[in-house]
Amino acid sequence: MDPHLLRTFVAVTRLASFSAAARELGYTQSAVSQHVAALEADLRTELLTRRPVAPTPAGERLLEHAGPLLLRLDAARADVLRLAAAPPGRVTLAASPLAVGPALLAVLPTTGVTLRVLPPDEVPAAVATGGCDLGLVDGLAAPSDPLRLPDVAPLTVTGIGEEDLAVLLPAGHPLAGRAAVRLDDLADARWLDAPGVGRPLTAARGSVRYEGTDLLALCALAAAGHGLVLLPPRVAGAAGAGVCVPLSAPRLVHRTELLAPKVVTGAAASLAARLTAGSRDGH
Repeated sequence: MDPHLLRTFVAVTRLASFSAAARELGYTQSAVSQHVAALEADLRTELLTRRPVAPTPAGERLLEHAGPLLLRLDAARADVLRLAAAPPGRVTLAASPLAVGPALLAVLPTTGVTLRVLPPDEVPAAVATGGCDLGLVDGLAAPSDPLRLPDVAPLTVTGIGEEDLAVLLPAGHPLAGRAAVRLDDLADARWLDAPGVGRPLTAARGSVRYEGTDLLALCALAAAGHGLVLLPPRVAGAAGAGVCVPLSAPRLVHRTELLAPKVVTGAAASLAARLTAGSRDGH
């Protein structure tokens, strides 16, 4: 299966338009149509309906494979190019919003670094495909357990910190006066749906969906009663909004991990070493 044809198919499906895909990819509309037709001929089945432009059941199944396949190809290309490239003079570090914490701030150089804040789901791919030199990603885990990350490429993963968690409640919430809460106490609660920061513990039934990465805005939404959010206490405390109540059960922690390609040199290697050393020193 030709990856060029597959990329064209994915673009047409995402944009629901042959002409829009042609503009995005820099092809003529005729070339885009030929690409899709060639892929359909190769697979001996129709992948797209034309009016409207939408994937057929076979096209839907192909899309399930296409994203990981193309991402893995991009990751392989980036991995090989790193071997021949000179060490970058400037480090680009991808970090999910909640990963920008004490472990990073304690060792971040004052110059030579570009910090790119991305949703957690986008950090592994940014490192794997060479868009960023290193990544910091966070999530919920049992103590000492690794995060469940997508298998986008052979990356080196190092845990650099774990923190306790707390629920951010509105000041008038019935549980705001508790010394701690259990997740079972919040079985009927609404959780904010904030994919740019992290996934809610439960389905966000009817709650506000926040698509940004600004933690202050997220905390303000929780404090105003639009849904609960689970955060490290340092984040909720810095926001100065709502009431932060520690989570006592189940035993979960906020874990941060460093993602690096197999080949890391120059300033990127130095920053990676400082981050892992900082975690051993208790930052």
